[in-house]
Parts: sequence; structure tokens; C-alpha cells
Amino acid sequence: MYAAIKFYKSALASGIKPLLGAEILVLDENDKDRFYSFTFLCINNQGYLNLSELISKAHQSGYHKTQPMLRESWIEDYNEGLIAISNNMRGDIGQLILNKKMDDASHKIDYWKGIFSDRFYLSIARVNRKNEKWHNDACIYFAAHQEVPLVATNDSRFLKTTDFNAHEARVCINQGLIVADPRRLKTYTRDQYLTTPDEMVEKFKDIPEAIENTLEIAKRCHFNFELGKYFLPAFPVPEGETEDQYFRRLTKELLSTYLDKNGPFEGYSQEDYYDRLNFEVGIILQMGFPGYFLIVADFINWSKKNKIPVGPGRGSGAGSLVAFVMRITDLDPLEYELLFERFLNPERLSMPDFDVDFCMDRRDEVIEYVAKTYGSNQVSQIITFGTMSAKAVVRDVGRVLGYPYPMVDGIAKLIPNDLGITLEKALKDSSELNLKKETDEDAGELLDMALQLEGTIRNTGKHAGGVVIAPSKLSDFCPVYKDEHSEGILSQYDKDDVETIGSVSYTHLRAHETDSY
Repeated sequence: MYAAIKFYKSALASGIKPLLGAEILVLDENDKDRFYSFTFLCINNQGYLNLSELISKAHQSGYHKTQPMLRESWIEDYNEGLIAISNNMRGDIGQLILNKKMDDASHKIDYWKGIFSDRFYLSIARVNRKNEKWHNDACIYFAAHQEVPLVATNDSRFLKTTDFNAHEARVCINQGLIVADPRRLKTYTRDQYLTTPDEMVEKFKDIPEAIENTLEIAKRCHFNFELGKYFLPAFPVPEGETEDQYFRRLTKELLSTYLDKNGPFEGYSQEDYYDRLNFEVGIILQMGFPGYFLIVADFINWSKKNKIPVGPGRGSGAGSLVAFVMRITDLDPLEYELLFERFLNPERLSMPDFDVDFCMDRRDEVIEYVAKTYGSNQVSQIITFGTMSAKAVVRDVGRVLGYPYPMVDGIAKLIPNDLGITLEKALKDSSELNLKKETDEDAGELLDMALQLEGTIRNTGKHAGGVVIAPSKLSDFCPVYKDEHSEGILSQYDKDDVETIGSVSYTHLRAHETDSY
């Protein structure tokens, strides 16, 4: 579900009804060396919550060898609101059919029907894979005799048939293999592209109900993200006060203490400071962000109390007098004539975001404090996605195509060392690179394929400073990611998507090389 929000928004922009779901590996509990895949689609909000929980459990406690996997018992507990689709020959039923264990396949169908009832579908595909007809005929038989609906799929892995070779290269890059290796297991075909509705109707004209069920599934799925709505964690306040009341009282008391000790800056009166404070507090309350300020102030002041060096604050947040009196920042905005509206503005609804620098050596202590205070399952750092950049994709493609290193290295060195350079721009800017592409057949093949793969996700990483604090466990809002070696969890949505769904509060806790300020 890494790209769930981006897919959802792009589908909406194109006038397409998006269906949200995921393909997940499930460990065969009767044979720990076997696993299979399942596709789950969200019918409603409960389905999204359960899918998020299942994915999170797979990452947090379901690793088998190097892969996060579900357990069937988890699916029994978290299936409400989900449609389950057997994944052709990669599913458990498909594998049993291929191994000619027909009775076992029949029993497994009954097992899944017992869990999902009419929300379980047998999938069939016609993409010219070995043993495909045998599998499909068996599924047609089971559908008729066990009253389970069939659904036509194409197991799409790329957009166009012309993308097949690039997709094979991407798979080899991921697996560390060479495309031409005769020992390589080839699991994809040229037919696994994103087919049109008319093409699918033609493919399954002899089984029209399998096509009709694709529409039936789409009609059943009604989940929608609530974009533009924010759900912030609650800050513990004194009994008898609301968060808003406490925030208003606290900021006024802090300003009074500051003015009693330091007085107003030259040219301003105490009334000017209170007017500015009341103006900011009014906007913060109107936009529903007092808890955010209270939480950020809490861990910053904890850090200062524990002698963890904290930066003075930077970015638009330095324009807030509220942030100054709460010691989130160290700059009096009136002294420097800084505008609060650059930080928060009711006419431009967006999450506030303080950039806070912490000592590199002790930043993890701050994150640990936040996790202990608000719950380890409510706090995470934010995932990032490493993509294939211009030079890297050329080297990767050259390697999997089996080209000599000196040739590939020579082409990569023709790409300018400009930050963020793309291959398209490099071909425009470098006449030598463009000439190489046009006159050298091998170089042309390498660069054409590299152009197709450039920008695709290659690995995951951790955001340098982003920290998420959710109002309840994070999987209530987005699935979490955890590799088999890491200790903490990451949100499976990146920084932009975390903000888009508005379901969590986050700030930037940046590590700074300087150990004092």
C-alpha cells in the first residue's frame, strides 16, 4: 500500500473510481517452507482498518525468512469489510490445483468461504502461462460445484506490452540476476499488461460471468479517504479544562512571565504582545491545532531540561509568538518583524510543521521519549522511497543486460553531475551522450530501457527528520513498515501522503552535527 494515496488521487483526477487493496503473502501454516499470495480489496472503512492492521502485523511480527507474511489466523480475526480474491496460480488454491491435490483445494475453498462468505472470489487469468488452462478449468469446476464466484483478472505488472522487457530488467535488478541467465525463473509473460475493458471482454467471452463479477466487485467497494481532515493526538490537560481552555490559559501565563522578566521589545507595548498572542491563539484554536503546539513544546522542553541541545527554530514557525513563549523557538517574532500568517493561515488549510534541530548524538532519545509518552504503537518515523536516478539506472540496466562494465561506465560518465538530473535532460544537454544513443545500437538499447525505468522505486529509507504521532495506534490511519532488522516502525505513507490523509500530526526532528548551540 506504499503508493495508495498517490494512486487514489490520480484515479480521482482522471475521473476513475479507485479501489483500494493490496496483494499480500500468506504463510502456509501446514508447511512453513511454502507461502502463497492473496488480494484484498476494501469494501468500506472497516475494511481499510483491517487491511492496514493485517499489513502492519505482517511487518511487525510476521517475517518469515526475508519476507513479511500474514498468518491465516490473523485473516480470521481481521476480515470484516474486505473482499478476498485468490491469486490465480500464485494463490493457495492455485498451488494445490497445480499439485493435483484437488480434494485439498476443495477444502480450502470451503475454509475461505467460511471466513468471507460471499466476499470470496476465485480468480482466473489468460496471460499464456504454463499450466494456466488446467488451473482455469479446475477453478471453473469448483465455481460451479461449490457456489463460489469467478472473477477475471489479468495479473497486470506493467502498462503496455512494450514495457515487458523493461519489467524483466527491473525484476533482475531487484533479484541481482542477469536477464540472459538461462537458469533464471521466468514468472511473467508479455500479456500481463493493463488491458482495456474491451480486451478483457474478448478474452473471457466464453465465461461472461467472470467479467460481470469485476463490475460487481467495483460496485461493492465504497471506501474513500477523508482528504483535508485532520485527526490530531490529544494532549493530557488538567482535569476540568478542555484542551482549548488550557492552551489559551497557558500561553497567556507564559507571555505574562516573559514580559515580567524581559519587558516588551523596544517600540512595542505589552498590549501589542497580548494583541499578537490573542490573534495567534484565535487562529490556532480555529484551525484545531492547540494539541500540536502542546506536544511539540512538551518534547522540546523535555529535551532542554535533559540538556539535549536544541536549535533555536527555523522556517516559518519562527514567526509565531505562541511558539516563542512556549519555548518551541528562541526568536521573538516582534523583534524581527516576522509574520505569523506565513506559518498558519485559515485561508490555506495545511498542517503546521516546526523544523527543530536536535543534537545528532541524542536525537534518538527525544524520539524514545515521544514514543514512551504517547505510546510506541502511536509514534513512528516516516518512510522514504529511493528511486532509480539517471546514473544509477544506467549502471543497473547495463549490469542486468550483461554489457561490459567499461562500456556502461563510459555512458554513465557522460551524464552531467547536476543535482536531480534526468536522462531526458541529460540527452538534451549532452550532445556526446545523444550521439552515442543514436549511433551505437547497444548504447541505444541500454538508454531506452533506462528511460523506461528511471524514477521507479528501488528501496525504502527513513526520513531525515519526520516523526508521526497518531491519536491512536498508527495502523488505524496507515499501515506501518518494518524490515526484519530494524527496531522502530515507519509509516508506509511518505511525508506528503501522511499530510494528505491528515490523520496524524508530524514534525521535523532533524539531527544536527553540532553538539551544542
